[in-house]
Amino acid sequence: MKYTHLGRTGLKVSRIVLGTMNFGPETDEAESHTLMDAALDAGINFFDTANVYGWGANKGRTEEIIGSWFAKGGDRRDKVVLATKVYGSMQLDDKPVWPNHDKISALNIRRAVDASLKRLNTDHIDLYQFHHVDRATPWEEIWQAMDVLVQQGKVLYVGSSNHAGWNLAQANETAARRGSLGLVSEQCLYNLVERRAEMEVIPAAEAYGMGVIPWSPLGSGLLGGAIRKEREGSGAGGRTLRALENTALREQIQAYEDLLDKHGLEPGEVGLAWLLTRPGVTGPIVGPRTREQLDSALRAVELELGEEVLSGLEEIFPGPGPSPEAFAW
Repeated sequence: MKYTHLGRTGLKVSRIVLGTMNFGPETDEAESHTLMDAALDAGINFFDTANVYGWGANKGRTEEIIGSWFAKGGDRRDKVVLATKVYGSMQLDDKPVWPNHDKISALNIRRAVDASLKRLNTDHIDLYQFHHVDRATPWEEIWQAMDVLVQQGKVLYVGSSNHAGWNLAQANETAARRGSLGLVSEQCLYNLVERRAEMEVIPAAEAYGMGVIPWSPLGSGLLGGAIRKEREGSGAGGRTLRALENTALREQIQAYEDLLDKHGLEPGEVGLAWLLTRPGVTGPIVGPRTREQLDSALRAVELELGEEVLSGLEEIFPGPGPSPEAFAW
């Protein structure tokens, strides 16, 4: 496994991030434990989750599965850089959201972090991430709450997810005025099909020394050999098949698969390997449901993409370019 620092911090993390969103809804507890053991054995030390994972009536279940894995001992907790998130309501979806039980007010941050620590069976969270922008809560309030958690030792680093470039600037400028470390990472939607983060989010993250953690690195399966799987009847999901009804997108994906067939490369591995070549990227989040999917992600870390492949990918999936050049002279 290869490692890098998380943004401007001294924290070393693996270049593949183990996403756990499937633990509970798609993968049972025993198999989830097996996958985490396999990931740790392979050198993956960066695990990502969120308090709402498990979804619906099972919100929090994913954190509980991770917590029961930590309880097995064997230095599991000490070896893992643990990231979770706060924002969504933990109340049942069929119940009205009680005031102050969602978003990132100081009150909900305090409530949410203690609940996550209990479910995760740990005394601290290495990276606590804001799952979305809270437009109603000022950053001064947010940082006051986070500074308390850092002082208490409950949180070590703070990150964001699904934030715009100007949100990152606002957050970090406010933190700087308070003498706080500020955001050290941004988790954003980023892959060959969806490159809009290159316009402002990734440049802002780089400017502030933040690591970029792409989610949905294979575009909900589009970049994992979707057309081949559709033809073979071997696994393209309904959402992916609906996306392929877009003729222009289907032509892009076909050209992508044709290019990789020419070079004897696996689409899913190339989609991840391409992200690892991008400026500012710490590592993409992979959410394996099986050991085979985990092994594919591990191979991507060692995959070196030649110039012909990289230029071919750029031709098929041209990015928007940075702002303001993306929309101005």
